[in-house]
Amino acid sequence: MGSTLAAMELAKIDWAILITFFVVALGIGFAVSRQSGKSSGEFFLSGRHMPWWLLGFSMVATTFSTDTPNFVTNLVRENGVWANWMWWAFILTGMLTVFIYAKLWRRSEVLTDVEFYELRYSGKAAAFLRGFRAIYLGVLFNIIIMASVSLAAIKIGETMLGWGPVESVCIAMVVTVIFSSMGGFKGVILTDFLLFIIAMIGAFAAAYYAVSHPAVGGLDGLFTNAAVQEKMSLFPSAAEWDDSDTKNAVIALFVMPLAVQWWSVWYPGAEPGGGGYLAQRMLAAKNEKHAVGATLFFQVAHYAIRPWPWIIVALASMVVFPEITDIQKAFPHAEKVANDSGYPAMLTFLPAGWLGLVLTSLVAAYMSTISTHLNWGSSYVVNDFWKRFIQKDASEKQLVLIARISTVVMMGLTALLALQMESALDNFVLITQIGAGTGLIFILRWFWWRINAAAEVTAMVVSFVVAMLLRFAVAKGTFELWQEMLVIVGVTTVAWIIAAYVGKPTDKATLRSFIERTNPGGPGWKAIINEAEQAGNPIKPQHDAVNLPIGILNTVLGCVLVYGVLLGSGLVMYGNTTVGFGCIIAAAAAAAGIFATWKQSVK
Repeated sequence: MGSTLAAMELAKIDWAILITFFVVALGIGFAVSRQSGKSSGEFFLSGRHMPWWLLGFSMVATTFSTDTPNFVTNLVRENGVWANWMWWAFILTGMLTVFIYAKLWRRSEVLTDVEFYELRYSGKAAAFLRGFRAIYLGVLFNIIIMASVSLAAIKIGETMLGWGPVESVCIAMVVTVIFSSMGGFKGVILTDFLLFIIAMIGAFAAAYYAVSHPAVGGLDGLFTNAAVQEKMSLFPSAAEWDDSDTKNAVIALFVMPLAVQWWSVWYPGAEPGGGGYLAQRMLAAKNEKHAVGATLFFQVAHYAIRPWPWIIVALASMVVFPEITDIQKAFPHAEKVANDSGYPAMLTFLPAGWLGLVLTSLVAAYMSTISTHLNWGSSYVVNDFWKRFIQKDASEKQLVLIARISTVVMMGLTALLALQMESALDNFVLITQIGAGTGLIFILRWFWWRINAAAEVTAMVVSFVVAMLLRFAVAKGTFELWQEMLVIVGVTTVAWIIAAYVGKPTDKATLRSFIERTNPGGPGWKAIINEAEQAGNPIKPQHDAVNLPIGILNTVLGCVLVYGVLLGSGLVMYGNTTVGFGCIIAAAAAAAGIFATWKQSVK
């Protein structure tokens, strides 16, 4: 079997599908390039008039990156389906973003979420924070994320096409960078709609043909296989809790995400309080209602709809390729074989036509994610670094040129780093550790006047330093993964709280302007509001205060909605129809509750 798989070649119809997709994507880029090149506002936000459904599809398409199925496969093969709680837990902060923070971001009217720092804070510390975060997140951090996605492209190229790592990453890079540098944000958004449809068709096709493999024997054969039954539980078993070899994994992948990680960790696409490329889409929405609608659609589609096709393929791979050595034997030419290689390995059994479509769906997922990260990262470079600190009087044409140059440079650096990486899971862990302990500050800075620029700088520096020390230096190997996370979160949180009280407060004029523009509401602003009233100059916000009780209620209902669909659909497939349909009914009731309070939540 190994030699047959290693020699796999695409049929003419597969190449035709793939080439047609490239032509369409580049055509969209060319079609909108003139409009996108008019100004930096058009290049990065498309003039702030995008509808919720396009933005929602774009959010989902972006987070469906090439490495996501590989990442899920890695979790399932090593620990089981329940290990996906490592990222399923992010729905808790995701729903907070939907019902509280989406409207606030849209009200802010900033071009990037990094520009927010000089809206919320004051003085040189705010300017430093804006410029430093622009480079730290938009370039350095962003390149690490894109390299992880590109690593998946390398493994797909090795496994499915027999390409070498350099060949795979270069081909993937060229088309994406041309498209991203031409089309800007509008090109990304329009193409994402197409990419999402292709990607979802490809994911379900991959699942169908995975369970159709003779060794798997359909869904019944899959779920009755002894090896699969050990891995298909939605929650850790009692045996896993009791076993010393698996207990630490349960704490790291299940307990910590649900108890600590969701509110404390900054991670792209799941930022507490929103941010990053999700904030970019909220800022591009027509109004608050469209910003909330887009973000809600994203949370439901991302967590409730997409995981199961990937999980099914991952479970099937355990039947066909029980061990990593089996994948290595089947693909002797591949250099970066690990558990996450199980997903592309299963795709090699697809018939002609479907193989091309699924491969195209993975290319689409890659392009969607990378193009978004390139546009988002270059928005930081242009708006929050170059225009703010280097060339304040730059023309719009000059800014667009800088955006396109930065896009090319970041992609080149991404390719170099991707060639050095080994595992998507390892990269996920590293990124979460670097951002551990900073999440709570992103939640509270909208609602507590005392948080200042010094607190944010401290949180960023301390989390990075402690993470590096634990992972690479003096304490390497001393703690379990979950213990490292607790140490980073604890030290970072204490450090930034001290900095908030010791550091120079944000000046009252800036706080007043912030309330007038966004009006978050809540008790954390009473001191500022009361002081202004006593001075005879009351603050007059442009918007009604956010209804926090309704927002929190809808957050809870949103979690019930998503988890109900996610767990219910899985249980129905497993054959536990009573509990499964019960979960789905609970989800429907939660959805009804959300829509009943919708008018009170957004305008």
